[in-house]
Amino acid sequence: MTGEDASIHASAVRVGDRAVLVRGPSGSGKSRLAFDLVLAGRAGLIAPAMLVGDDRVLVWPQAGELIVRPAPALAGLIEIRGLGIRRCEFAAEAPIGLVVDLNAADAERLPPPGSLQASINGILIPRIPVKPGFSPLPLIIAALTMTANSSSADCSKEFGNHISPTIATE
Repeated sequence: MTGEDASIHASAVRVGDRAVLVRGPSGSGKSRLAFDLVLAGRAGLIAPAMLVGDDRVLVWPQAGELIVRPAPALAGLIEIRGLGIRRCEFAAEAPIGLVVDLNAADAERLPPPGSLQASINGILIPRIPVKPGFSPLPLIIAALTMTANSSSADCSKEFGNHISPTIATE
């Protein structure tokens, strides 16, 4: 870490070799989404997933990327509502590859491209704004597993209201 690291109220899960940073107000479901991502990785819906940190994480820029690691006092701990605080395996750090903002005021059905990026410490990272009351997990799975060029123009049914079934193989 450098002197530029900052503690932020967020959770993070490493999926494959990059982290999903989950931000949102208290009670918005950050811990629940972090646990859901770990379970989705175990189920094979996404690349293997491991908690980086829950509730509070440290972030800092390094070589053009934003790195996340758990706050030392919370490393390996996750809140599971109804069960309490549980200990689990965790990743020491990971570069952030996706930001999810829960209860985002700018969440839209068809978001403008500008809202699909977050700038943190001057580093642009893909972003998913999630409307209050909307389940974020399907959006994240789609973002992590479908090709970037999947769009209604690719639809074999010629309808513009569904996503092409082309799955990324990278």
